[in-house]
Amino acid sequence: MPFLIALIAGAIFGAGLTISGMSNPKKVLDFLDIAAIASGRWDPTLLMVFCGALPVMFAAYRLQGDKPWLASVFHIPNGRRIDPSLAAGSALFGIGWGLIGLCPGPAVIAPALASKAVLGQTVLFAGAMLLGVWLAVITRGLRPHSDETVTV
Repeated sequence: MPFLIALIAGAIFGAGLTISGMSNPKKVLDFLDIAAIASGRWDPTLLMVFCGALPVMFAAYRLQGDKPWLASVFHIPNGRRIDPSLAAGSALFGIGWGLIGLCPGPAVIAPALASKAVLGQTVLFAGAMLLGVWLAVITRGLRPHSDETVTV
């Protein structure tokens, strides 16, 4: 049952990315190009998606209750340390997003939706992302550090 719920949640998330256009690397790059503001080519769509998602998540967080609907406990991150691993991961995320216009969510669905012009680049990004996940599993394992997750 948890796998089915995760699959449905992932499909809804992917549909939202697709409908909002956030699986299109050009849309993201047009938002990140702040130099385009002066020329009028800047695309604020990503900001609008964020502004639309924020109140929905705020309401969902407030209405969630004491216990998750489909789990026995909440797993809420509480890590406060900025260590080399966090800094390197953040830098890689920002570099990848800024160069290619993809982050992990859209990268999973982008190869299926990409035009022939950007298909190679989206497949390359998705492959590099999966390689990075595999390397992280091998070097660190899947378990979080004890101070990064608290069970509520």
